[in-house]
Amino acid sequence: MNQGVEFKHITKRYGTDANAAMAVKGISFEIKKGTLTTILGPSGCGKTTTLRMIAGLESPTSGQILMDGREVTTLGPSDRNVSMMFQSYALFPHMNVLDNVLYGLKMSGVAKALAQSRAHDALTNVGLVGFDQRLPSELSGGQQQRVALARALVLEPAVLLFDEPLSNLDARLRRAMREEIRTLQQRLKLTVAYVTHDQSEALAVSDQIIVMNDGLIAQQGTPQDLYERPGSEFVAGFMGEAMLFPGVAGLDGRVQLGPLCLSPRQSVSAGAVKVAVRPEAWKIQRQVDGQNEGLSGQLLKSAYLGSYFEYTFDTALGPIFVVSSDLSAPLALGAQVALTLGAHGVSVVKMP
Repeated sequence: MNQGVEFKHITKRYGTDANAAMAVKGISFEIKKGTLTTILGPSGCGKTTTLRMIAGLESPTSGQILMDGREVTTLGPSDRNVSMMFQSYALFPHMNVLDNVLYGLKMSGVAKALAQSRAHDALTNVGLVGFDQRLPSELSGGQQQRVALARALVLEPAVLLFDEPLSNLDARLRRAMREEIRTLQQRLKLTVAYVTHDQSEALAVSDQIIVMNDGLIAQQGTPQDLYERPGSEFVAGFMGEAMLFPGVAGLDGRVQLGPLCLSPRQSVSAGAVKVAVRPEAWKIQRQVDGQNEGLSGQLLKSAYLGSYFEYTFDTALGPIFVVSSDLSAPLALGAQVALTLGAHGVSVVKMP
């Protein structure tokens, strides 16, 4: 039996009118104990509503929610062993770090000595030893986030919930903090549901990703599954950057994309298909006397980003965006090249 979190055919409709819009439309999934699942999707897709239903802050219209094998569908937040970390951190500005972390334990009636011990352990886990007496206003954004994380951890929840926890941080700190969250989750074997709209964040921290769109699960699986084998145009476009091209699958399962013939890793029915191509999948060959095989292209735009170049080529398939890590010989605008495709970063998706 799954001992983490399980959703069974959950729907959520706001309002009592049968014609009211549904935020979540009959979704089912599992978050296995000791793993981190990210719920990913655009604004309004239902991901935050789903997280709030795990927390008990929203009640489903229909379906069942199980937690550690126990049905909790109708239970409120105080009757579920969960902690939630919000985007705003929600620290008490007049309380020092230690009192912020102790607050939930005091409200739960935990004995003072035990509460103090657990609070100090939680601060040690997030690297804030010696910060006990500081006020939130005396901390950096990353330190405030760690206090909020310690306050959630100190309650020893069965499930820890994150709602866009890194969106207030700059890019460098966001990367460092996501690594810390993932390390802590794995070390303490926490069961985590994590909501974000950031695809790179989801890829970096997750055991499982659930991509939602319009209240439904578009696809779920490991980060590698969703990135390399997207099941639809939406998932291909949402899980990192991808361009979609019309192609034709033959009876032998091979796909013709302009002058390129591809052998997709998944089985494909004969007929019209869409091919999703990541920018890093393209291989650039300098064209010599027009003899190179591949898709001919002319360089329209070039941008240097330190560790790679971004190129845009004009081709018979339209403009193609390419990321190249070859820094040794930059291409000049107007350069003629031949483009071919590697084995990774190319997938055939279902026609809508």
